[in-house]
Amino acid sequence: MTGMTGKLVTVFGGSGFIGRHLVRRLAEQGHTIRVAVRSPDEALYLKVMGRVGYIVPIAANVTDEASVARAVAGSDWVVNLVGILAEGGGNRSFERVHVLGAANVAKAAAAAGVSRLVHVSALGASETSPAKYGKSKAKGEAAVQAAFPGAVILRPSVVFGPEDGLFNMFACMAKFSPVLPVIDTSFQPVYVGDVADAIVAGLTHDDALGGTFELGGPEVASGRRMMELVLKYTARKRTLVTVPFWILALEGLILQFAPGKLLTADQVLMLHAPNVVSAGAKTLADLGVQPTPMDVILPTYLNRFRLPVRPGLAR
Repeated sequence: MTGMTGKLVTVFGGSGFIGRHLVRRLAEQGHTIRVAVRSPDEALYLKVMGRVGYIVPIAANVTDEASVARAVAGSDWVVNLVGILAEGGGNRSFERVHVLGAANVAKAAAAAGVSRLVHVSALGASETSPAKYGKSKAKGEAAVQAAFPGAVILRPSVVFGPEDGLFNMFACMAKFSPVLPVIDTSFQPVYVGDVADAIVAGLTHDDALGGTFELGGPEVASGRRMMELVLKYTARKRTLVTVPFWILALEGLILQFAPGKLLTADQVLMLHAPNVVSAGAKTLADLGVQPTPMDVILPTYLNRFRLPVRPGLAR
């Protein structure tokens, strides 16, 4: 294990869901953090997580080599959290963000003499994936390992926590809809705090160097089980309906052109395969992290979607 004080850490994509939890942990350990993001104003809320001057939002775009080089200059450690779930206009393509962006960060880190690089990929990353997302994640991993052989690769499953876009979305849907959709596949949801702890372990544990770790929670859950948890912790009664993949595919073809891209055809392709940790893979346990059950965390933030308990009030 390396020393734990006084490091300068550059976190690309640090203003996002996982980033806020990681930045808090790094700040608590006394590190100085550069939060490298496209819009620094969106990262200002992170500054209160550490001592004055220890959390510094800076402008950087992983697809721009010069801005990446400036962001990593002088850094001891680098973390790349940047990723997209759906392609958009301009530079927001899987190839540019997941492959070119990942390569730019790794090359800049190597050139700057950075001692630790953690690259956060995704469970399901594979060159044989039927989805562009999965293929691009695998190509990004390969680019990182080629440029920075000691990089630690983390592949989380679906990540849950107070700011997640999954359980919160369906809990909100349950407030208005009498029906919730069920996807007939399996997931291994991992708590965002555990992912942040895994990143810190990847930065500080010498035996993690060059390793690839698949991050999943203690429970493999079906799509139905996950919706049942939403109903349990929102105290709602709703009908659960399994949606066939051919309907999901049609919805993806349509919704991918809608604002917000709630579902895309590429995401439907990813859903065909179970999103679970592979047999024999290195896991959270190999990083010294005990996975947290969903039942421990979900009540802490889904309770806000519950109806007030009143006599005779239908749920």
